[in-house]
Amino acid sequence: MSQEIPSLHYAFRDNFKIGAAVHTGLIRTEGDFIARHYNSITAENQMKFEEIHPEEERYAFEAGDEIVDFAVRNGMSVRGHTLVWHNQTSDWVFQDPAGGTASRELLLSRLKSHIDTVVGRYKGHISAWDVVNEAIEDKTDLTMRDTKWLQILGEDYLLEAFRLAHAADPQALLFYNDYNETDPVKREKIYELVKGLLEKGAPIHGIGMQGHWNIHGPSIEDIRMAIERYASLNVQLHITELDLSVFRHEDRRTDLIEPTAEMMELQEQRYEEIFRLFLEYQASITSVTFWGTSDHYTWLDNFPVRGRKNWPFVFDQQRQPKESFWRLLNAAKGSVPTSEGIS
Repeated sequence: MSQEIPSLHYAFRDNFKIGAAVHTGLIRTEGDFIARHYNSITAENQMKFEEIHPEEERYAFEAGDEIVDFAVRNGMSVRGHTLVWHNQTSDWVFQDPAGGTASRELLLSRLKSHIDTVVGRYKGHISAWDVVNEAIEDKTDLTMRDTKWLQILGEDYLLEAFRLAHAADPQALLFYNDYNETDPVKREKIYELVKGLLEKGAPIHGIGMQGHWNIHGPSIEDIRMAIERYASLNVQLHITELDLSVFRHEDRRTDLIEPTAEMMELQEQRYEEIFRLFLEYQASITSVTFWGTSDHYTWLDNFPVRGRKNWPFVFDQQRQPKESFWRLLNAAKGSVPTSEGIS
């Protein structure tokens, strides 16, 4: 990449960290690009329970170690993702030796062992953890998602998880992380959950707003209201999984081989509006992480439509800046940089 192209994270150096979700393949093939534009990284999948702890007596730290070592070499922060989630957790976690349902005591002991081992291994190197991920139900009439964690441990599993993570690394910032976080109904459920945890003395330091949005929504006003509501709890906010799909969630088309000009224009406008909003609340927002590095690879290539390409980031498939990149620099610097004359 041309040295004339400014560093994205450096542009926001006085505001908040700029992160990206990575995997070991990405850091091996585009490590220089990642280190240039991001000063925080998150393991996209390789630190999730089933990846890092596939069997009760076996941990697989190779990928996590490689990601953390890369960050340390490049002076980057690391967000740990994630300790407790209903997805990507091996079945053995919830089973007793006979194949039945694990007791509360057994599951708690496994949770403690997992957190002690994983958080303890990276103590001092991972600055923040998504301790509990997506525990809130999307349906209006329910609050807690009906997971095996909830079924076996009850709602106290969140409190236990935060206490265990804090004991394993008292210096790490601990977050509750969720999606659809701007929806007014779910927003209030997340707010009440975190408020309740704080009232119980949980060592919870922040809320992770995933930010899996698109070029049509949610509205800036809904994002603003969510930021203000969560910030009123006096916790830090991290935008943890930001991407702007060029499709509405219900759009199932498969005919596009590249985004339309209208899609790109909307994406440029949205990125600038969203980052200007983030800058308004930089006293609360201390980190913004994209759920990928460039349009070369994104989980949205296969979701919700299998095999469909998406283009959700500010760098294109060749890892070159899109116009949205220059819009972000515009927001950060208060000037009007353009891509004209930049190679």
